[in-house]
Amino acid sequence: MSLLTFKYKNKIEAGCDEAGRGCLAGPVFAAAVILPKDFNHPLLNDSKKLNEAQRLEMAEVIKTKALTWGVARYMHYEIDKVNILNASIRSMHRALDQLALSPNILLIDGNRFIPYKDISHECIIKGDGKYTSIAAASILAKTERDAYMKELHEKYPMYNWKQNKGYPTVEHRNAIITHGPCEFHRMSFRLYPLAVQGELF
Repeated sequence: MSLLTFKYKNKIEAGCDEAGRGCLAGPVFAAAVILPKDFNHPLLNDSKKLNEAQRLEMAEVIKTKALTWGVARYMHYEIDKVNILNASIRSMHRALDQLALSPNILLIDGNRFIPYKDISHECIIKGDGKYTSIAAASILAKTERDAYMKELHEKYPMYNWKQNKGYPTVEHRNAIITHGPCEFHRMSFRLYPLAVQGELF
């Protein structure tokens, strides 16, 4: 049985989380999920605490059992225009736009959010390890983004995105130095060492 809980017994709460905020390439993905109050599953947890097989299993459970859910993304070129914080929040808004049921309260993983419509929200640091709906959103955002980056890997295998998913691993940074950035890299991010790239602004 999961140790996570619902924050409110008498409100329709939508959990929101994002994936890919710290990556050097690809979009940031966000998910919004409303679960029935009797939902529980022993595997449900913060996506970072599950392995890939567990995340994929839970993603299917969530999609089947959720009252409604949405997944959206903000592309790399959009991130470069508005910055990653705004892109993360706006991708959550896009995910919320997809919900077939209107929530009473939004539970946001993290400490920053821009109000969505006239719905109250609460920002909760490490909320994906505390509340059921945020954990579910973290799993959907992570699995959808991972699948997208695996597709991009087929076009640009030199960066090994099927493994690092665009995160700034030593391998990924070395591949950028060797091959240069591609069309899916976030040019507003520091892709090279300071001595190579210089100041960004």
